[in-house]
Amino acid sequence: MARTLLLVVLFIALLAEVALTGGAFFAPVFTLTQFGVKYGPETTFLAYVTGWLLGFVSLVALVAFLQVWQRRPGYATWCYLLGFWWIGIGIGIYYAFGKPDNLLLDSVKGLLIVVLTWRCQASRLMARRY
Repeated sequence: MARTLLLVVLFIALLAEVALTGGAFFAPVFTLTQFGVKYGPETTFLAYVTGWLLGFVSLVALVAFLQVWQRRPGYATWCYLLGFWWIGIGIGIYYAFGKPDNLLLDSVKGLLIVVLTWRCQASRLMARRY
């Protein structure tokens, strides 16, 4: 059950990250507006860098999803990396900019991934013992 929920959360997170990545490259005005930044000549570079950063996070989410899907032993490392990344981003944005929506969206998503990964590992260890 925990593995299925982990796959669902990773899939939804992957879709959201891919959508944001596409938005950063193909609709930078809209994407930067979502982050509270006005698009202009000074922020064109910011949109480009944001797109590549979101692309990297999308790639990590894809690798984590595939690792869990294929039941690879190293899946936990990818999931923990992704989960703690999102927890940190959510807390950091809330602390620096006072945006509770990012705290809820990113930190809860990261916390779900960390807890579900932990539950998957715990159930696997229990199954091994008996």
